Amino acid sequence: MSDSEQTFLDVAITEVLPELQAVNKNILEEHLQSIGVETSDDLHFVTEADLMTALRPVHARKLISAWKQKCNALSSVEASPTQSLSLLSVSPQSLSSTSSSSPGCDTHWDDNFEIPWRGKGPKLRRQMVRIVVTEIMEKCPHVGRKHSIDVAKKMVAKYPNSLQDVIEGDIVGAGYLSLVKQLQNRIDNVRHTSTPKIRKRKHQTDSEHTDEIPLEERAAMQDSYGCIKWNVEFLPLEETPESQQQKMEKLKVMFLMKSTFYTQRQHVNQGKSIKCLREEWPFWFDELGMSVHFKELTGIDLKETFTQNLDLKGKRLLDYTVAVSKSKMFLQTCAWLQRIRGPQSGCSDDVKEMVLLLLSYFEEEYMVFHVEDTCLADEVQLEQVPLTPTTIVCGQSCYSSRRYMLSIDRISTNISSFISALCLMFGSYYNFNIHYPSELASTLEFLQRCFFSINPEKGTKVENKNSKHRLNVNP
Repeated sequence: MSDSEQTFLDVAITEVLPELQAVNKNILEEHLQSIGVETSDDLHFVTEADLMTALRPVHARKLISAWKQKCNALSSVEASPTQSLSLLSVSPQSLSSTSSSSPGCDTHWDDNFEIPWRGKGPKLRRQMVRIVVTEIMEKCPHVGRKHSIDVAKKMVAKYPNSLQDVIEGDIVGAGYLSLVKQLQNRIDNVRHTSTPKIRKRKHQTDSEHTDEIPLEERAAMQDSYGCIKWNVEFLPLEETPESQQQKMEKLKVMFLMKSTFYTQRQHVNQGKSIKCLREEWPFWFDELGMSVHFKELTGIDLKETFTQNLDLKGKRLLDYTVAVSKSKMFLQTCAWLQRIRGPQSGCSDDVKEMVLLLLSYFEEEYMVFHVEDTCLADEVQLEQVPLTPTTIVCGQSCYSSRRYMLSIDRISTNISSFISALCLMFGSYYNFNIHYPSELASTLEFLQRCFFSINPEKGTKVENKNSKHRLNVNP
């Protein structure tokens, strides 16, 4: 194109950005015409946002700054046509003080980027996108959407018949947006497989700063959109990485117990023995497994419900039983418990006292079995332990003991605390279809209704005393 054939847009662009390639210049001219620029005066109304889809941010700012300087000069000075023409010749060097490109090896890589064509034209579009993205990532690992647009424009300009967005002869939108989307998706996939987004943000240094928000930060901003605790910096109080790992393992057990609940109930209701169940479902006899099954079975959180009711009713129950009971045996038990408990205080000690006083109040047999404090689970003389669920205390006193076990059908399991042992002992009656023994019926039913919030309108879980074949464990 000769000088006489140059349009006013070509002149206005070339004077400010002489290094801009012809393809990019033509795209910019078409874009300006599409937004309504018809005369030189219209350039005064063009904003930086209008140019962002066609130019890099720095180039856009150079144009806007130059065009505003010309318009301001024309409006403030009465100049001759010759003088006005000279005002249109603002060199890019004069704008260097107000806007400059960012340093870095990849600042203008897309301006000189050559499409790695294979043969005369692209036949397989997806393969072509893969090849082009591979070349792009070698030039600059941190590629933004603006770069994808620049490359897509060049590709469409080279092969419009093959690549341009056309429907029934009409160009759709800018004509290259579907190709931009393909390029960007491929770039995101390549980047995603190499480094997680939150780690990649650490790669950027001050020397790599550009006018655009880095793609990695933009990705992190998108991921955290609408979140209030997206990147948690500190562990909860009293938590460690090890305790978090332990809880992850517990979650796996919980999931397995819930997902196999059907089969567990089938085995219990078919009358399989405790020994058989212990062999087939070892997790079931842990504290977590027992609690998960009980929750699925009754809809009640075993330990949480007990501790909540204990906070509400425990102290009042202790005060009431001591105040109203006139039984000599009960009063002797109170004095004995105060003597062996001594000055110790705490929730666990209150529970121990409450259970022992309940047994004494209802004049029922002991539901706690004592062994030596050094005794292991396989060393307990189980023939002396009841068949029904029983709390085994390792030591001479509940108050001095630090180790507990749970025995079901004379099969024992280590338990962490007395409260856990009491809750699991009670839950075992439900989990394994075991009836309350008549010797402990009142205490267990009181615990059931008062502390575990199980209150059926009719029926009982106490064994039938009139049965000829009384068994503590359901066949």
